[in-house]
Amino acid sequence: QLVYPYDFRLTEKEKTSICYLSFPDSYSGGLGDTQFSFRLRQSGGQRTTHYEDDGEYNREAPLTLQRESAHYFGYVYFRQVKDSSMKRGYFQKSLVLVSRLPYVNLFQSLLQLIAPEYFDKLEPCLEAVCNEIDQWPPPVPGQTLNLPVMGVVIQVRIPSRVDKPGSSPVKQFNQENLLPAPLVLPSIHELDLFRCFQPVLIHVQMLWELMLLGEPIVVMAPSPTVSSEMVLALTSCLAPLRYCCDYRPYFTIHDSEFKEYTTRTQAPPNIVVGVTNPFFIKTLQHWPHILRVGELRMSGDLPKQVKVKKLTKLKTLDTKPGIYTSYKTFLHKDKTLIKRLLKGIQRKRPSEVQSALLRRHLLELTQSFIIPLEHYIASLMPLQRAITPWKNPPQIRPFRQEDFMKTLEHAGPQLTCVLKGDWLGLYRRFFKSPNFDGWYRQRHKEMTQKLEALHLEAICEANIVAWMKDKSEVEIVDLVLKLREKLVRARCQHLPVKEETLQRVGLYIETIIGSLPEDLQTVLHHH
Repeated sequence: QLVYPYDFRLTEKEKTSICYLSFPDSYSGGLGDTQFSFRLRQSGGQRTTHYEDDGEYNREAPLTLQRESAHYFGYVYFRQVKDSSMKRGYFQKSLVLVSRLPYVNLFQSLLQLIAPEYFDKLEPCLEAVCNEIDQWPPPVPGQTLNLPVMGVVIQVRIPSRVDKPGSSPVKQFNQENLLPAPLVLPSIHELDLFRCFQPVLIHVQMLWELMLLGEPIVVMAPSPTVSSEMVLALTSCLAPLRYCCDYRPYFTIHDSEFKEYTTRTQAPPNIVVGVTNPFFIKTLQHWPHILRVGELRMSGDLPKQVKVKKLTKLKTLDTKPGIYTSYKTFLHKDKTLIKRLLKGIQRKRPSEVQSALLRRHLLELTQSFIIPLEHYIASLMPLQRAITPWKNPPQIRPFRQEDFMKTLEHAGPQLTCVLKGDWLGLYRRFFKSPNFDGWYRQRHKEMTQKLEALHLEAICEANIVAWMKDKSEVEIVDLVLKLREKLVRARCQHLPVKEETLQRVGLYIETIIGSLPEDLQTVLHHH
């Protein structure tokens, strides 16, 4: 009905998709208000964003919180109430916030404030809210922001890449005597993992392995809320490793990718997809891993845990909750986590304490797995003394899987993790997954930039006049052009180089040009 701000350009295809994704697609008798999220592939090519600082934000934000370039997130507030004046006997409407940022807690809290007002006062309310949001500062990683909206100040800290993984967000912000007292969100994006994983706590490790390997998973849930929370919880359980596959927290049969995902002529894609329409049980039964969950109910005891069942047990009509898969885990089960969580339930510990336990367990698991890889890749970096000013920097040595495997005997995950099992098999399978590819590219890019930065510093330390003594004009001009190119690259790619180093290289270039005959100087200044 309405897009605000008006100048926000969406293609027709995107509009249609957003409409379908903004409503529950299977009958749920539930009335009242529900909230859920979706993620949507952008259609119609790259559009320029208003964020010129995209690069800067993405360089400083944790990899898991970067701004997406090819997808939108949709955050939905859906209201359904009986209304005899309507043709269907119901008033049904959704207010959707579209963003490239995965700040699920911030945006859902924002909708809780705006949506009830909007359903009441309609467009003028949105106009007022958008005017306030326009005044918000941009998200800068590491900063705590106060965001005023509708008489409330939301206070959040934007996480940064240099935060220590697993450190809890700072509880006590600088209150600055804000009146009214701000609505403090402890985290901008972290879900209540304990609540999301309620029915699968004893299988958390298996789910972690499936996510690590980028396996295709279907989450079948009774509502878009449960489906989107479960999918987002799954994708977050590899942090600080970035989950590099596609994921759809909520997916409907009207989706433009529906055919692509349900075809039987090729293997299912590496994606986690959340669905609620029972029709999917039939169309996706060839997928290798199907997680069927019921309504999430928080109760005082350990909720009924789903069982792992064979895929052949998948009944198209009445599928009971369970994990339908023939997957055998590489690592043995860790009983200590469940014992700790059970103790927490008996002692009536708050859900956020249980979530922190769960998150720390997953973090330690991911770190045990990734630290040996980090050690090995660091050993591929050339020695600093091999970096000389007048030669191109040496190459990073290639990643050899077999060489890496040999390092595991004395420096493997067993140093930091008590879990036994087939770690080697897990690594071998991981090497085939998009998550390894994404991790390796990211590291390789960072190392290449580091090398480039070290090379610039070596040039700065060098005695350029001595080098020029016995060189021909051609060699000197060649050096000027190469240095210039390096300088441009350092600025464009924001290499980790001190500003003074860049300025010194700039001065060097001027010095060298100054020593050349005038006709060449003119040419180089115009070049």
